[in-house]
Parts: sequence; structure tokens; C-alpha cells
Amino acid sequence: MRPSHLPGPSPRRSPFGGALALSLAAATFAAACAPGADSGPAAEQAAAADVKEPGMPAAATQDGGRIPATQDAFVPAYGGVQTRLLDGDLVNFLVEMEGARAAQDVIDYAECAAAQYTLIRGYGFARHVRTNVDEEGGVWRGDAVYTVSPALPDGLKTIDAEVVVATCAANGIPTV
Repeated sequence: MRPSHLPGPSPRRSPFGGALALSLAAATFAAACAPGADSGPAAEQAAAADVKEPGMPAAATQDGGRIPATQDAFVPAYGGVQTRLLDGDLVNFLVEMEGARAAQDVIDYAECAAAQYTLIRGYGFARHVRTNVDEEGGVWRGDAVYTVSPALPDGLKTIDAEVVVATCAANGIPTV
């Protein structure tokens, strides 16, 4: 019900019961049109930099940051990848790195290697079979196995090689 003291027509209702919210684009436009508001690419970059995930430092935004504010900067040393063709489409990747924050960094490195290898072979997809991670004396090693294929394989842990390689490049993780 609309309060009787508000002039004008009733607001539209969404199927979920709430009034339609002012969109982010409209809010951004309204803020940009406010008296004294900066405009142009610099203002857009500054506005984008203000969007952070909770617990993330200002330098780590939603699209690029993963380091909680309480941790030191992530400065890995990638030690290389060894690739072994096990059988037809079954491939083993041995990766090594220092400075990993956790096993997930090693898993990501192996996935980047697998994605690039998939593209080199002329395929578009891979399916993760397994990854074992070990750390000794600050050196992290990963032993991963993937199947590569031209079409999207069955299974829950599949990757689109082109998308993964682009993500790896954006995150500074080397491939093969």
C-alpha cells in the first residue's frame, strides 16, 4: 500500500514484492551530474577503485584481488612446468613455485599450464582428473592430471581453455 501523504503514482513492484530500485547506472549518472562532480576517465577509474570486496585492501578490487588485508603482498616465483603425455588425451603437469600462500596457488598454476597446453594441442577444453600438492622448505610442487578434448567433456571439473588462459594472464600466472 502506498502512503496517502506521497504525491504521484504508486511505484512499480517487482515480482519479489519490493519497489524497483534505482539502477547502479542511474545512480552513477546522477552522481556524475551533481554540481562539482568530476567527470571523464580519471573520475571513472577513481569510482571503480572504490568498489572493493569486504576485507580487501584498496589496491585489490573485485576483479583482481584475492589477498586479505591482513596478509603480506603475494610475490610468487614460478619455477616452471614439466608436461608428460600419459595416454592419448591424458596429460600430467608437474609445476613448482615458491612464495605460494596456500595449495590453491599451486593448483591455479597447474590449471594455467593445462589450459595453455590444451590450446597448443589444438583443443578447446580440459577436464581435471586430480592434483596433488606438496610443500617442502618453502618450495611448493603440484602434480596434476587433466584430459584434453576438442569438445566440452563430461564431468564437473571442466575448463574452457581460452577463458582460463585469459584469466591466468590477467592474474599474472604464467602458462606453459
